[in-house]
Amino acid sequence: MELATWAEGVARDLLEIPLPRRWAHTQGVAATGRRLAPVLGADAELVEAAAWLHDIGYAPRLRDTGFHPLDGARYLRDVAQADPLLCRMVAHHSCALIEAAERGLAVDLSLEFRTASQRLADALIYCDMTTGPDGQHMDVRDRIAEIRGRYGPGHIVSRAIACSAPELVAAVTRVRRKLTMCAPARPQSPFVVLVAAGQPT
Repeated sequence: MELATWAEGVARDLLEIPLPRRWAHTQGVAATGRRLAPVLGADAELVEAAAWLHDIGYAPRLRDTGFHPLDGARYLRDVAQADPLLCRMVAHHSCALIEAAERGLAVDLSLEFRTASQRLADALIYCDMTTGPDGQHMDVRDRIAEIRGRYGPGHIVSRAIACSAPELVAAVTRVRRKLTMCAPARPQSPFVVLVAAGQPT
């Protein structure tokens, strides 16, 4: 858990005091990431670390372009010298390329950071898009509606989230399906077994 512990410390240092609500969201996203361990195997800690770090670009001292996925990923790469795959996950989290295009930053994002595999991207989308602004669990559709309502119609973020919504929902659905498949079967009670077998009770 060394990587996740380090990531938590970085996120706490950057977000807890200046952006307490963003910090609450981050804690919820990381908690969701830990719950994905059964379907992630060896990548579980990497996803949890990305969950801790995905929004550090909002921190006032990291703000450069004003686009938090890019600002956060550049900090991780240039200052923290983090694992390149971790930087890529933060750079592209939750369909960031769509918003980057709205901001005229798609070329910068694409040239500096390649996308991660769909499996890792889906996992981070699931963590982010099922966690509300205060760290509470939310349905992905409610989360998308909450983001659009918070920023208002016509805002860059609202336009981007509207465009990315189908892929965000699809990613959450894919992860939910994997979680269902790996969930242990619930044992039937003796009563149910007897009735199913046609035995008198």
